[in-house]
Amino acid sequence: MKKPDNRQTPDKTPASDPVPAGRGQVLSRIRYIFDAVLGIGAGCVLAAIAATLIIVIDIGHRATTSNGWFALLNFAQPNESFLVRASDAYLLPGAAPPQEGVYWQTVNDSSRQPLNGQNNYTIHFPPGGLPPNSAFWSLTITNPKGVMVANAVEKYSVSDRSGLMQNSDGSVDIYIQKLAPDGHESNWLPAPDTGFKLWLRVYQPDDSVLSGKYNVPPVLKVN
Repeated sequence: MKKPDNRQTPDKTPASDPVPAGRGQVLSRIRYIFDAVLGIGAGCVLAAIAATLIIVIDIGHRATTSNGWFALLNFAQPNESFLVRASDAYLLPGAAPPQEGVYWQTVNDSSRQPLNGQNNYTIHFPPGGLPPNSAFWSLTITNPKGVMVANAVEKYSVSDRSGLMQNSDGSVDIYIQKLAPDGHESNWLPAPDTGFKLWLRVYQPDDSVLSGKYNVPPVLKVN
């Protein structure tokens, strides 16, 4: 009779299953792609922030100011650099060159305080001081982001075509406030309840506007 073999057979089962080579390569590639996507995303965010800062600085450098208003008078010109084109598109996307229209804007009064519908304001154009042009001009009110704000009378602008009344000396006062001023309704521009922006658009402007010699009157807060 054959004697039993009492020798122990070594355990060939590994303590833990190793990751197959193919799977390890896949995981490595996934980690690489994930890190790359994170890096690209962070880079895009930083690039966007940097680009916006550069554009804002460029706009400030090129802007013409007058009594708290500002405008770009070298806008949408031929052979502009990519930076200038980006600044133009950021400030006024799709706008015409200054020879066709100049767009003054402000969010502050003459004391550099933010415009707010809780206050009353006036703009006084002296005799002969309305924006010189060969087409027309208009004064429009929006929220600080440039979006129209609804009002009860659905009036969002005044212009040389809206029947403005002159004072006895030929000057013109525009009243910017929530409630209509007694006796001056034709010169009233309704204001929203909160902050707002004013736009003075001059189409086919005179040379005095294009050269920056024309001074836009300040926005005066009425006590």
